[in-house]
Amino acid sequence: MDRRTLLTTLAAAAAGALTDWSSPAVRAQGALARPAPGSPTADRLPVYAVDPTWPPTLPNDWILGDIRGLFADDNDHLWIIHMPSSLTPQEIGAAVKPPIADCCVPAPPVLELDAEGKFLRAWGGPGNGYPWFDQEHGIYIDHNNFVWLGTSNGMHVMKFTREGRHVLTIGTAGVNKGSNDPNHLGGPANFYVEPKTNELFIADGYINRRVVVYDAATGEYRRHWGAYGRRPDDTEKYTYPVNPAAPPQQYSTLHGLVGSKDGLIYVSDRRGNRIQVFRQSGEYLMEKFVRPETGGSGSGFSLQFSRDPEQSLLYLIDGTNQRVWILRRRDLAILDRFGRPGRQSGEFIRAHMIAIDSKNRMYTGEAGNGRRIQRWVLKGTRPVASVTPPPGM
Repeated sequence: MDRRTLLTTLAAAAAGALTDWSSPAVRAQGALARPAPGSPTADRLPVYAVDPTWPPTLPNDWILGDIRGLFADDNDHLWIIHMPSSLTPQEIGAAVKPPIADCCVPAPPVLELDAEGKFLRAWGGPGNGYPWFDQEHGIYIDHNNFVWLGTSNGMHVMKFTREGRHVLTIGTAGVNKGSNDPNHLGGPANFYVEPKTNELFIADGYINRRVVVYDAATGEYRRHWGAYGRRPDDTEKYTYPVNPAAPPQQYSTLHGLVGSKDGLIYVSDRRGNRIQVFRQSGEYLMEKFVRPETGGSGSGFSLQFSRDPEQSLLYLIDGTNQRVWILRRRDLAILDRFGRPGRQSGEFIRAHMIAIDSKNRMYTGEAGNGRRIQRWVLKGTRPVASVTPPPGM
């Protein structure tokens, strides 16, 4: 049995043995996110401090690999998708045959924790009737309580119930036909479902270079667009450094995607070091470069809104400079930032994903050698006038 098969088999077996905890229906972050009292705004910026007591230890000697997706539901439960195959034999010594250490075992790919970090349920891995992912990536819970999952190196998206029952697959595992094919995907990274239309928006961007939209109930194709709302072109070469005066006309790695209450779609082009904003039709509105000189994996990882009624702040997590950037949503002006590289509490190694719950607690997930989730507690706010604008504007 090869290592990947071993990990997924262990994960599936562990998930099948878990108690199925019931939970009320949830609403998605984004268009139906509840405003939170005392939320930061574009006039009062957040002051966050890391909570060193969080999270509690997982059961069953489980350990997490690369954090590939985070989502805070309307019950303030944190949903996690990680990549078990990123773990080394030394990290999962108890799972090696024969065991080489007392601990640990890879956790199932999908986990749900309550508001205090207590484990509730886990599932994922190979199952009947669907192909599981080689590299898990992205998790989203829609207004109908379905869980959407994707993959950074694969070609399909899957829809599940909260309990892990497979409902729908979009795309075909192992089949990519380029950024203008309506029925096949290429590295779908993150998702948003619009409650009014039940349309699924996908950042189809690790292999393809587009936003693509499907009917979330049937998987029927609706439309797609590339950078600036134009037809994507997979033949265009991508070069560094990025020059905002002559910006790339195609996406490099379309990674983050969120939908706002006022009907806009915000995407982050990771190696393109930028955010772009669209109407849901695909009409381009504006863009912002964040540290455009950043090379390697770029600055534009994942996005989330503040929890004030206007969603007036946009948070961008940057896994190369190891920052959380804070932007004014209406015009994408950079207002502040926090974070620095490092392995200690409150620092980042490969910052990757971000989520914010209804109590303004921020969760950040790290991939690569980080492989951890940190919780940040809102300690207060401060006026914008008191903040020195950071570099990168």
